[in-house]
Amino acid sequence: MLRDIELSTERHRAAVPEWPVNIGSRCPLLGFAGWSGAGKTTLLAKLLPPLRQSGLRIAVIKHAHHRFDVDYPGKDSHVLRGAGAGQILISSGHRRVLIQEKATEKDPQLIEELALLDQDELDLILVEGFRDEPIPKLEVYRRELARGFRFPRDPAVLALATDTPPPGGGRDITALDLNDVDGVLGFVRTLCRVQRAIL
Repeated sequence: MLRDIELSTERHRAAVPEWPVNIGSRCPLLGFAGWSGAGKTTLLAKLLPPLRQSGLRIAVIKHAHHRFDVDYPGKDSHVLRGAGAGQILISSGHRRVLIQEKATEKDPQLIEELALLDQDELDLILVEGFRDEPIPKLEVYRRELARGFRFPRDPAVLALATDTPPPGGGRDITALDLNDVDGVLGFVRTLCRVQRAIL
């Protein structure tokens, strides 16, 4: 698997020369891309505990295609936001949350989101969504969605996590069993080591 990942990474760097220089990542980064309902969040939720147990400090950036809220009516922060605060920083001894209202609604750019992370405190950044960004990606694909694979059109896809064989006749790509969490975990750990050598 190591050689496959090294070759995929070399092909990605040749096809996407802006990686990693212009993306803003100073530590290993892997995107999880796929159609809605493919199981990206489910897969990430299964990978995070063993990655964390191995000592890695991990951040996840998730793209949302809809309005969302992490604040609730009745909470002081919600009251203050409703009263006109454009930014609310909620902080305790355990965590901090920064809620920023955007002046204009526009799709987030990954480079801007990466700048918000304290990358000195991270070993790995996992990105869910942002499928058009030129970052190394694992495509998550389920046959039941009956939509085409993205990897033939996206040179940044290094491997697949899928429940069906990829179509033949295209470029060679590592296909991992979507239901084999240990296999996907091995891919992520190996890619992390390969990227550390580049960064």
